[in-house]
Amino acid sequence: MLLFLAAGVQAAPAIVEVCKVCHDEDGSGVGKDYVPIIAGIPPVHIAEALYAYKDGARKCVVEPAMCSTASILSDEDIEAVAQHYGTLERYSHATTFSENLAAKGAVIHERLCARCHVPPDDPGVADALGYPLHGQRADYLRYALESYLNGNRENLLPQMEEKINELDHGDIIALVNYYISY
Repeated sequence: MLLFLAAGVQAAPAIVEVCKVCHDEDGSGVGKDYVPIIAGIPPVHIAEALYAYKDGARKCVVEPAMCSTASILSDEDIEAVAQHYGTLERYSHATTFSENLAAKGAVIHERLCARCHVPPDDPGVADALGYPLHGQRADYLRYALESYLNGNRENLLPQMEEKINELDHGDIIALVNYYISY
């Protein structure tokens, strides 16, 4: 069924057909709590995530389809998908949040995360080390941060491992409230 993926950039519409099952046509992943919003994420970050799934640096604990799909993508396929979703308008998942927790999360973000994770509308977002977290879906953020903390997701940089190890469950909830308040 997925043999067309090796055709590269020309197969981009077919590749997106596979991806939109979870990420939707607009990259919002509407209705899937553990799927990140990828619309408007710089292509370099989308490609980096796909390579991490492909080589096993990211384990697919909740969504096993992500690893099986990424494993069959060629480099050209990954670049095509990254360009497709990265050039879409950023979609932000509006939701309710605690202002008190968001304020606490802002302090934690500034102390531990701001150097690498900037908002998606920051002029330097494409050159930032980290994936933009602001405006992301709460359940996905909680899942991702807890996955780093419990070892289900490999920290790609030693500095990130140090920062993650400073967090506890309450810090994660505060960070989630901060990022969804964007």
